[in-house]
Order: sequence, then structure tokens, then C-alpha cells
Amino acid sequence: MKVIAVIPALNEEKRIEVVVRGTQKFTDQVIVVDDGSTDSTAFVAEQSGATVVQHGENCGAGAATMTGIEAARRSGADVIVTLDADEQHDPHDIPALLQPIREGRADIVFANRFGRRNRIPLIRRFFNAIGNFVTLIATGKWVDDSQCGFKVFGPKAVKEVRIRMNGYEFCTELVRESVHHRWRSAEVPIKVIYSEYTLAKGQSFATGVKTALKILLRSFLR
Repeated sequence: MKVIAVIPALNEEKRIEVVVRGTQKFTDQVIVVDDGSTDSTAFVAEQSGATVVQHGENCGAGAATMTGIEAARRSGADVIVTLDADEQHDPHDIPALLQPIREGRADIVFANRFGRRNRIPLIRRFFNAIGNFVTLIATGKWVDDSQCGFKVFGPKAVKEVRIRMNGYEFCTELVRESVHHRWRSAEVPIKVIYSEYTLAKGQSFATGVKTALKILLRSFLR
């Protein structure tokens, strides 16, 4: 199977090289979607060996992920791995996430930051709990870490997935996609690395509330 990684990135010139080179060890190709960066993210990613797709302006994490998925499809991906560009996710976890796909046990694999003894700040646990409950209400499916961007899509999901939401709410939308298309799912514990930088880039309380409201509104209008 051809495994392609998709990494949405916004102003990550200082971190993208490490993420790209680490991911290359476990995938056949790395696609970086530069989501309207104002720094040298695209240049550094390309110099690191990634295929770069650029948005002319910032469109949001969901839009960037879907752009990457479409690019991966055009490149002949059988399996797609998505992960963050800020070094929060460890590429060494990719083989474990790929295993349920390779064994034919799942169509989508959700990473679970809470399945290991990770040092996760209380505020992040709080946001995740809210996200999980909103996702349950919106989709009818419980996922232990529904808001994590580290995922693997197997061949069936690669063909069928479609993201319509541009912002962070796309994570809940992907759970809904798994229910709608009846994808078999698996969850795999991963390592997560939090720093002042990654915490600062995460969702604020206000953004989290707006995201939850968008998810619920779209769910009722669907």
C-alpha cells in the first residue's frame, strides 16, 4: 500500500523540517499544505523533501487537511496519515497507527493522547472532554480523543472522506463521516509533546465554544 502523510502547516518554519524528516521514515511521501503562512514554511518544507501545496490565504485546519487529502488522492495514496506540524505528534507512532489498517481491522484509526501516561495540561483535558461530548451528541459515536489531528485513513476512507468544515470542527466531522460511511474504527495510544509553543497555538476557551456551537448547528442542519 502507498502511504502518504498530509501535514497542514501555518507559520511553522522552525519546526516543519523536523516533522517532515521524521515522517518520511515511515511513509512513501509527505505532503505539506501551507495554509497561508507569512513565513518560510513552504520553502523549508520543500527543501526538506516534502511536496508542498499552498493556500493563498489562511483557510483553516479543516480546509488545509482536505486540500492535502485531495493532493494525496491524486498521488495515488492507498492510505493517508494526517498529523500536526508543530512537533506535538511523534512520527514514531505512525507504524502503530498503521497496524490496524494493514491487518484489515479498521478503515480509520484515531490516535489517543490519553491512552498513555502523557503529561497533558488540565485545560487540554477539559477541552478534550467537551469536544468528546459534543462529538457524541453530534454523531452518536464516542471517540476517546475525538479532537486529535493524528489519524490514519485506510483505502475505503481515502476514497469516501470529504471534509466540509474549514476550522477545528473538522475533527468532529470526521467522526461523523465514519458513522455515515460505516467505517470500521480503531483507537491507538500515542505519545504527545506539549510545550509553551504548542499550548499557545491551541484553541482558546472562546474558540472552543464557537467550534462546539458550529458543530452542533451543522449537525442539526445536515
